[in-house]
Amino acid sequence: MDKIRELLPFIIPLAIAEFALLGYTLHHILTHKNYKRGNRTLWLVVVIVGMEFIGPVLYFLLGKEDV
Repeated sequence: MDKIRELLPFIIPLAIAEFALLGYTLHHILTHKNYKRGNRTLWLVVVIVGMEFIGPVLYFLLGKEDV
């Protein structure tokens, strides 16, 4: 239990950043129609399943269409 309390100052900001990135990514996917690779459904699945940073990062690297 003490280990968890020691780690909370590091875990809480990471969790906040993770959910903020997830929220921004979902907003971007739902408001845009064009993607470099794949379609909206594919990217929603990738981002939600790979929620722990990897899904949103993959979307911005591989899926986001540069306007």
